[in-house]
Amino acid sequence: MTTAAQTATIESKSEKHGRTAQGGATTVSGGSTGAAEPAATRGRTSIADVVVVKIAGMAAREIPGVYDMGGGLSRTIGAVRDRVPGGRPNVGRGVKVEVGERQTAIDLDLVVEYGVPIADLARDVRENVIDAVERISGLEVVEVNITVNDVHLPDDEDPERPVEARVE
Repeated sequence: MTTAAQTATIESKSEKHGRTAQGGATTVSGGSTGAAEPAATRGRTSIADVVVVKIAGMAAREIPGVYDMGGGLSRTIGAVRDRVPGGRPNVGRGVKVEVGERQTAIDLDLVVEYGVPIADLARDVRENVIDAVERISGLEVVEVNITVNDVHLPDDEDPERPVEARVE
């Protein structure tokens, strides 16, 4: 979880650069206007918070050993939503972000596979999320906090998920 001091730092940096996050969107570049300006700087680029949520969620799920994301209630609701015809998996489940002017802080709730070293998994998830968010959004990631909510045991097989054969 991001502390109040870190949130204040993110917000103060936003105000320092004269740009603010409003309505869930953050201005990444405040361009200039006018025909005399270079084409690349004419206009402003804003990134909605949900964009960072989706990038972080996809990047976390790419790491082997991450079984699912979210707390117990959000996973239950997500399972119901996934079964509804036309429903899509929510890649943002288990991801919370705070986005400032040029920085973001990310909180992830994970369910890990039994037997996977949690410290190594957390390091890999953190590195992948930071790389993806910084590369795609251009925002600096100040922290990625990871909470492991559960461990998926082999006996807890979900009938909806395909089971890999143990032998060929």
